[in-house]
Amino acid sequence: MRSWRIDAWKAHPEDSQREVLQDLVTSAQYTEFGKKYNFSKLFNIKAFKKAVPIHEYNDIKPYIQRIMDGEQNVLWNTPVSWFAKSSGTTSDKSKFIPVTDESLQDCHFKAAKDVLTLYYNFNPESDLLTGKGLVIGGSHTINQVNEEVHYGDLSAVLLQNTPFYGSWLKTPELSIALMEEWEEKIERLALSTVKENITSISGVPTWTLVLFKRILEMTGKKNMAEVWPNLELYIHGGVSFTPYREQFNRLIGKKINYLEMYNASEGFFAAQENPDDEGMLLFVDHGIFMEFMPVAEYGKPHPQTVGLREVQKGKHYAPVISTNGGLWRYLLGDTVQFTSLKPYKIIVSGRLKHYINAFGEEVIVDNTDRAVFVASEKCNAVVNDYTAAPLYFSD
Repeated sequence: MRSWRIDAWKAHPEDSQREVLQDLVTSAQYTEFGKKYNFSKLFNIKAFKKAVPIHEYNDIKPYIQRIMDGEQNVLWNTPVSWFAKSSGTTSDKSKFIPVTDESLQDCHFKAAKDVLTLYYNFNPESDLLTGKGLVIGGSHTINQVNEEVHYGDLSAVLLQNTPFYGSWLKTPELSIALMEEWEEKIERLALSTVKENITSISGVPTWTLVLFKRILEMTGKKNMAEVWPNLELYIHGGVSFTPYREQFNRLIGKKINYLEMYNASEGFFAAQENPDDEGMLLFVDHGIFMEFMPVAEYGKPHPQTVGLREVQKGKHYAPVISTNGGLWRYLLGDTVQFTSLKPYKIIVSGRLKHYINAFGEEVIVDNTDRAVFVASEKCNAVVNDYTAAPLYFSD
């Protein structure tokens, strides 16, 4: 059933996006934000773009604060009781992103099920579900604003709201996953999972490597394939995996599949459907309407965006999203490139404010990651981390 649905939105992505926007605008037309921008009179994409300006976090921060203080029907028409706290890498020290029931069910969890379906389509002989999936998240502390409103990092919010069928084949147990102190957490993770039948891992590469090294130290094994012989999949996202791939290959000790996902507090946007194709399939039927702003437009008084029909392969765009979490024409802060237009596939190339342009070189994170990777291969070296900066010559 899921394969049929995926095939449908892959075949008709523009139609899917039009329907998503119509559903979003209709749902929010009687909210404060919807009334301000006359959502009830916006019948097409052109009218929506003309009526609603592009927002960064500071623009919507007053709305967010009011919702956290208990007001409802501000940005979205159903109660908001969860917020994902994320680091403000673009415009603010900390960002609190609304996570509605709709964004949980129709975006994050729906996308996760589609990722699993895509993986089985690629690898029908997979034994993934015969074992457990190890989830290595961030700090999982849940904070209470009031009786109705809570916040934490995205992994904490998802853990607290995961349906029973989603937690059945996951490890570790919630008490360990919710631990905040990382040294103790790694120790407990190692002890609790070393004898499990782990078939997949998802998490941040840095902490995953720390866990691997601790388990190998505990067991005296040569590599993780000796500890978890049925491990077949590592799912990653959030940071470039290129600098870490060689370390993973060496520590795991056998060939496994690596899949990248593009998800954040604001939503679930794309995922690889084929480990041999770096492009991530754009998720166009998951409660998010997407526009793409050419990077050169950033900072202009009235930046222009393009839709899916107008994007070009290889060009850098900044996604502008409207979501079932109550974000409207929200500038995400990332930059992406399209690697395919049929179907639409992207890679994350960097951040809007993470680039070097001291002399007109326009170097982005993706450029430096690839350069370090190529240099490492040629020199037979393993690079743990790196820093890049312009060098200004003086007299």
